[in-house]
Amino acid sequence: MPTDLSAYAAEHGVKYFMISYTDLFGGQRAKLVPAQAIGDMQRDGAGFAGFATWLDLTPAHPDVFALPDPASVIRLPWKPDVAWVAADCTMEDEPVAQAPRVVLKRLVERAAAEGLRVKTGVEAEFFLLNPDGSAISDLYDTAEKPCYDQQAVMRRYDVIAEICDAMLELGWKPYQNDHEDANGQFEMNWEYDDALATADKHSFFKFMVKSVAEKHGLRATFMPKPFKGLTGNGCHCHISVWNTDGTRNAFADKEMPFGLSAKGKCFLGGIMKHASALAAITNPTVNSYKRINAPRTISGATWAPNSVTWTGNNRTHMVRVPGPGRFELRLPDGAANPYLLQAIVIAAGLDGIACDADPGPHRDIDMYREGHTITDAPRLPLNLLDALREFEKDEGLRGALGTEFSSAYLKLKHGEWNSYCSQFTHWERDTTLDI
Repeated sequence: MPTDLSAYAAEHGVKYFMISYTDLFGGQRAKLVPAQAIGDMQRDGAGFAGFATWLDLTPAHPDVFALPDPASVIRLPWKPDVAWVAADCTMEDEPVAQAPRVVLKRLVERAAAEGLRVKTGVEAEFFLLNPDGSAISDLYDTAEKPCYDQQAVMRRYDVIAEICDAMLELGWKPYQNDHEDANGQFEMNWEYDDALATADKHSFFKFMVKSVAEKHGLRATFMPKPFKGLTGNGCHCHISVWNTDGTRNAFADKEMPFGLSAKGKCFLGGIMKHASALAAITNPTVNSYKRINAPRTISGATWAPNSVTWTGNNRTHMVRVPGPGRFELRLPDGAANPYLLQAIVIAAGLDGIACDADPGPHRDIDMYREGHTITDAPRLPLNLLDALREFEKDEGLRGALGTEFSSAYLKLKHGEWNSYCSQFTHWERDTTLDI
């Protein structure tokens, strides 16, 4: 693990560094820095005008300085003389408390103080589109049930293999790639890791997928619901918690139902307790709610939850426990901020442990066919505004993520909702023009 980026550049032939941070809306911001200047940047940070990105700052604020974390450095496999490095935002020598990576690091430290080490994996689904984004790129990808279609995945072999080769080269231990449930949709899986490392990899993965797609004359999107009638882009998160040296899974207990320890069940209880507020982070856009509240898709199922329920190995619920010592949160979508996704999971789970939260009864039914029979489980928010209001009401979750972050996030997201509400759509004209 490198500590000196100047030495790293000399050893690996790196000419430029991309010093990158992720803003509150998940936008990746970077400066391209020549290797000759990286020593100064590692010491002092690269300067940004925070107001120019989605942070709750004004033009009058001092510069934001992005301090590169050498532990995160990744050479671009498709352009190996450039290296990407995640950065932590500071202002006047203090961490910017609203910056997503800062929020996550603080919660990782809090978990460590309680003797816990959160490990996660993500399943980041994406579509490959034509360059203007108006349609899927493969004209022959038209099957009613296209999931795992071998012909379709091989028609995009050049793109998928280049990305997978890159992950192999980077040591991420990718283990499978497939065509997903929507036409034009793919998923690529790599090995789980510590929450911060997973967030850095997730952030880089989105950048890499988009870059490789562009190299091949295509466009990649992680948009939650880019096409009516097709399954949306999820970002399922697999979660386990270990002791601090990573040798023992604190969630695993073979003697307990589902192989989930009492502590693991309480962590799950925290997720269930805060689910409606959680959605403001895991499903952060107006479009997100077209995925989790969608009618049945062409393939026959949305593969997205709409109620706060959990189960064993059953993919129709918000949370499933597929095996001992871990569970899968199926709520997040492709728009989720890689750092805030991890942060909100840890915040909710730690609160669950602190208050011995009960996740409630598990359900074994097919929620897509029989969900209407469940009357005692909350429905997930119907839209972004409902989710933001739930987040506003959840003082415990807002406090765990930090007052400055929560205030900034709510302010900017309410602004986004208001902007959406000011738009006039074809639907409005179609349904009200002749009234």
